[in-house]
Amino acid sequence: IKGGCDIFLLIFCVCIDCYKPVIIVHGIFDGPKQFRNLSKFIKEAHPGTEVTVIDLYDNLASLQPLWKQVPDFRKASMAIMQKAPDGVHLLCFSQGGLLCRALLSTTPNHNVHTFISLSSPLAGQYGDTDCLQKVFHNVLKKNVHYLCYNKLGQKVSICDYWNDPHYRPSYLQHNIFLPLLNGERAHRDMKAWRENFLRIKKLVLIGGPDDGVITPWQSSHFGFYDSNESVVEMQNQEFYGNDTFGLKTLDARGDVLMCLHSGVKHTTWHSNFTVFTSCMEKWLT
Repeated sequence: IKGGCDIFLLIFCVCIDCYKPVIIVHGIFDGPKQFRNLSKFIKEAHPGTEVTVIDLYDNLASLQPLWKQVPDFRKASMAIMQKAPDGVHLLCFSQGGLLCRALLSTTPNHNVHTFISLSSPLAGQYGDTDCLQKVFHNVLKKNVHYLCYNKLGQKVSICDYWNDPHYRPSYLQHNIFLPLLNGERAHRDMKAWRENFLRIKKLVLIGGPDDGVITPWQSSHFGFYDSNESVVEMQNQEFYGNDTFGLKTLDARGDVLMCLHSGVKHTTWHSNFTVFTSCMEKWLT
């Protein structure tokens, strides 16, 4: 019996050692407490996993400009990465998905294995939602470009990924975050950012039609509106065709995985056990 117990303990220890740390980045108006259920799901599925929800720019502070937030999230993430020679997983919700894209793109020596983007406006946001009203009271989506596409507006996080399909020249000229991240506006670091992003081994994109916040919801899968507000899917996006930040290369490698769930509201993605088991669990080993 003693020998059997020793074998069990050995297997258990080996199992713990094989699980990479998971870094979670919260979304707009969020903080660590919203991710207690998700952290619990991960630890119960993979005992011994180190799960860290980065406690930065919580709640209203999440409205700070994204380029201000990125260095601090990078510093916190690198402290974990440096202790994990076999790599880490990055799980990022909503606005956090864009922060993580920026972190990955601007960090040449990261060791992120799987990047899971959980209902994030990866191709931008354009919709009349409750979230928008929290930021700009009584302002309709058609007028937000007046507030966002200027120096003052770019100091508010949601403006950094506000993508008005009817004012594309203004978006490209005045948005200092998403057009650079997507390579829609040329800049000197494009090549390096692309190489950095391509260090990841897997990209998991999670979203669904009943989200209620991400607009269009296909933005969570890199789709977005054209000027007629018809959705153009990922493979037909210009940044995909030109492979400006490596998305097409990742897809050609077979390393872009899409997970779609109906009936899930935006604020419940991270507490939905079915979403966890079907879209995340197998990639967090």
